[in-house]
Amino acid sequence: QGYGLTESSGAVAGTVRPEESMKYGSAGKLGSRLQAKIVDPTTGEALGPGQRGELWIRGPLVMKGYVGDDKATAETVDSQGWLKTGDLCYFNEDGFLYIVDRLKELIKYKGYQVPPAELEHILQSHPGIADAAVIGYPDEDAGQLPMAFIVRQPGSNLTRQQVIDYVAKHVAPYKKVRRVAFVNAIPKSPAGKILRRELVQQALSMGASKL
Repeated sequence: QGYGLTESSGAVAGTVRPEESMKYGSAGKLGSRLQAKIVDPTTGEALGPGQRGELWIRGPLVMKGYVGDDKATAETVDSQGWLKTGDLCYFNEDGFLYIVDRLKELIKYKGYQVPPAELEHILQSHPGIADAAVIGYPDEDAGQLPMAFIVRQPGSNLTRQQVIDYVAKHVAPYKKVRRVAFVNAIPKSPAGKILRRELVQQALSMGASKL
């Protein structure tokens, strides 16, 4: 396993030895000559082990900036050379990095932050579900409602309520799926990334009466 991004021009973390690969779910340990910290996206405060926040990295591999785009550079790299990855992560007590989700994809439900990837992992563990994606559906009272798009396994008669109940057994109340839609396929990029904007537009075009 490993983790990196274009702006880091190389690997940020990885599992090297066999025992490191046993840390299931982890992207490994920080690479040599790199510094990292987990930062609270709201306060800018550095966080400790086990606490989720935005991953910032610094080191000789990190880019200087975006050519011809000073605004984007200023938003991504601070004056001390820290690159803001935009990824919600945490380190455990042993220094292993865990990727939770993209910050911009977090669902804001009544002031709580809900990572879509966490709900998708739970949904994909259901034997009646072939694929799943979760988005934030706009809502006046809550801000956003976790909404699941489900591709049923062939022969499955899974219902909306069964999907909602299954997730509810595994998560805190604020993370529960509130809306469900069944689809034939989840739109993805050639690289396999879920095209969430397409799903949001699809959800809005469906209308509340069909969900």
